Amino acid sequence: MARKRSGRDLHAVFLLDKPAGESSNRALQKVRRLLHARKAGHTGSLDPFATGMLPICLGEASKTAAFMLDADKTYRAVARLGAATETGDTEGEVCERGPVPELGRVAIDKVLQSFTGPIDQIPPMYSALKHEGQPLYRLARRGVEVAREPRRVTIHRLECEHWDAPDLTFTVRCSKGTYIRTLAEDLGRAFGTCAFLVALRRLAVDPFPGEAMHTLEALESAVSDGREQALLLPPDAGLSAWPVACLEGASVERFLHGNPVPHPGAAGMARVHGQDGRVLGLGEVRPDGRLHPRRVFVPPTDGLANP
Repeated sequence: MARKRSGRDLHAVFLLDKPAGESSNRALQKVRRLLHARKAGHTGSLDPFATGMLPICLGEASKTAAFMLDADKTYRAVARLGAATETGDTEGEVCERGPVPELGRVAIDKVLQSFTGPIDQIPPMYSALKHEGQPLYRLARRGVEVAREPRRVTIHRLECEHWDAPDLTFTVRCSKGTYIRTLAEDLGRAFGTCAFLVALRRLAVDPFPGEAMHTLEALESAVSDGREQALLLPPDAGLSAWPVACLEGASVERFLHGNPVPHPGAAGMARVHGQDGRVLGLGEVRPDGRLHPRRVFVPPTDGLANP
């Protein structure tokens, strides 16, 4: 029989400001250990050199992660024009050099505007996507390159913050699956040269604002002072755009046992709460007028730690 992981049951979302030089998984494990949480997962990795928002789902909150993967994200990035690297960022060796163009704000804005809306990206070889069961980055490290199909993503907003040759600082709000390294390379080509990413910070993951994230140091300090609860969000906080379906009486037990319950209202996904405010899970209101369980939280939780 598998040994149960030690720790406490903690059901909440923590928004980590990931430091540079840490893999997303390593940062996740540091948070889990600091909070003594039994279970934790994240909703989308950041490259080790990148910083910024990494939503971490603790305990039953991990059941919301799959529904949060579609969230739009906002980044601040710095692309260096006039050179390219094997990895598209500072981790790789320079493999190409080109001219550093003389750019004015009008020319920059025109190029950036051309990338706004639905665009096709070819995923980089240095990515976790798989080819015949193998991550592309492993093939790339062996010098193997394979054909990749373009992927359609959406750039909702792309704005220049600063141009200090050869570095272009820009902010971008984009759909899931957007590779900012690839965007930087494509921008370089559009400017008539090559480019790679020298800095990347994730400013926000919808629906969370940037000011809601906390560093590892802030978490460690809060834990030592017994204030960690103030840094935690409810387990369904990432789905705040969903309506709340409130259950009472026998409907609560039926839902928790995986059975649909009568519920008026428009069809669609909903967060399910009890009358006492506790989060029972996630459900789907269907045209039959019933709320069908999609994820059940056991035990029902308000996000507080259960020793």
